[in-house]
Amino acid sequence: MENYQLSPNNPMILEIRKLLENARNNIAQQVNTELLTTYWNIGRIIVEYEQQSQLRAEYGRQTLKELSKELTREFGKGFSVSNIQFMRRFYQSYPIQQTASVKLSWSHYCELLTISDESKRSFYEKEAVNSGWSVRELKRQIESSLYERLLLSSGDANKEKVLSLAQKGIEIAQPADIIRDPYVFEFLGIPENKPYLESDLERALVMQIEKFLLELGRRFMFVGTQQRITLNNTHYYVDMVFYNKILRAYVLIELKTKS
Repeated sequence: MENYQLSPNNPMILEIRKLLENARNNIAQQVNTELLTTYWNIGRIIVEYEQQSQLRAEYGRQTLKELSKELTREFGKGFSVSNIQFMRRFYQSYPIQQTASVKLSWSHYCELLTISDESKRSFYEKEAVNSGWSVRELKRQIESSLYERLLLSSGDANKEKVLSLAQKGIEIAQPADIIRDPYVFEFLGIPENKPYLESDLERALVMQIEKFLLELGRRFMFVGTQQRITLNNTHYYVDMVFYNKILRAYVLIELKTKS
């Protein structure tokens, strides 16, 4: 009898693989939901206890230390004083539990809870959900001041724009909404006053293409560099070409540097 091997792309294997991947994702989502619910409730209990006891700040900090020590002894890692403080802040920032998105992890919320401005925090939360940011990507966008850049991109910040960003994140109603002004490429590590050739800039961006795509915004795909296009029988070479799934169009980038 001949040996019979199933290829990785066999229809039966593909169907079973999809079933297992869906099950794994569902389990991970359920675990994340339970974790957020548990941490929210721990924060609620701490806040309610503090309110009832009217604890002095110094005594309250000591209580958290003792709580951390006891929970760590019984349940292991994850109950440091700082993490418990985040649980308390989580409840205080989201007193209605359902307003916190289960699409984000606890690590996402630990980053978000470092932002005191409610509108700013809401914006990053919405964008983290809408754009599927990892924790690392969320942290990078906060550190590069994306919120402030968007507020000032069309002139002075105003209350209406602040409210819109906080409630909806980035709305893409027209092609211009895809483009940010300015872009920040701090991840390249280029000194501000150092002369830089356009070819070197292009090479550096390609080397950091994942971070570059994140800075560009939603649904960009990298096509290539030095792509030839022909207009009126004349050939041109474009530095960088991307495709945007929202616009359903190619985005051509011509790099220019100046001293």
